[in-house]
Amino acid sequence: MYRLQRHRCRMCGEARRAVLPRRLLTKAHCHCTLDMHMPTKRAHVLLPDDLLREIDQLVGPRGRSAFLVETARTEVRRQKLLHFLENGSRVVKEPAWKEKDHPELAKGTAAWVRKVRKESDTRARSRQEKRKRDH
Repeated sequence: MYRLQRHRCRMCGEARRAVLPRRLLTKAHCHCTLDMHMPTKRAHVLLPDDLLREIDQLVGPRGRSAFLVETARTEVRRQKLLHFLENGSRVVKEPAWKEKDHPELAKGTAAWVRKVRKESDTRARSRQEKRKRDH
């Protein structure tokens, strides 16, 4: 959720009101950290009416830009990571993730997670039994 917040910019000292996500309010984020001192360009973006209404319900009409910038940056980071994992880096042209390096996942990740949890539960039970015997 976004909220209008009064604060003084730590970078330039300018007093401002900014629309910020609630989780960022304690970190004293401001227009400087939200890329407002960086060169920016206007982009004409078409959004469906229902999506715009949902965004406005979350952040209000004055918080659209900050919300869209944060959302776009998150998605760009995610896409870059996926590209790296699938295609490797510029230096190493192999994917970072190779199935042959992870034979424990051959039966699927769900099976592997169940196995690891079962092993953990077994170790925990044996430790508890040992403590009972020692006391």
